[in-house]
Amino acid sequence: MRLKMCSIHVKNPAAAHRFYTETLGFETLMAMPEYNLYIVKDPGSAGGSAGSAGLLLEPSDNPIGADYMNGLHDAGIPAIVFGVPDVRAEYERLRALGVVFQAEPSEGPTGTSAVLDDGCGNYIQLHQD
Repeated sequence: MRLKMCSIHVKNPAAAHRFYTETLGFETLMAMPEYNLYIVKDPGSAGGSAGSAGLLLEPSDNPIGADYMNGLHDAGIPAIVFGVPDVRAEYERLRALGVVFQAEPSEGPTGTSAVLDDGCGNYIQLHQD
């Protein structure tokens, strides 16, 4: 068994798609603007049924999804965690692009982490083992 797809609620899927691809470096797995449907995947990974899992940038037009997204954001809780080889390098790269972080990277018992605001309604945690 493997992860096929997961989703993250966003305020604007098209804007989220731009941020996740152009700023964070994900690749487009599927883009159907006419349906407000955008799915991204890890850079360089294979797509399709045998490839990596997709991340659906799900519209928050459902009140339950919007409440969940807003509740996490208001509490400062990351909606998802992305693994990176070097949190400090990503922190510097993304800050130079204007991405806002909650704080500088910090080290803990499980590794190094930093939390950024995706500008689409979510906090995202970057983590390095």
